[in-house]
Amino acid sequence: MNIFRVLLAILFPPLSIIDKGCGSFIIVLILTLCGWIPGVLAALIILNGGD
Repeated sequence: MNIFRVLLAILFPPLSIIDKGCGSFIIVLILTLCGWIPGVLAALIILNGGD
């Protein structure tokens, strides 16, 4: 997890995990639309667990 991905996850969460798969992207997009904080948390969890 590099610093660019973390900053991207904070600014626009779905864009930071676009290479992790369509399902993850859709989940983070829905969470981001429901609220910014749940989207950021989900993106950071996916980025942290994906390596």
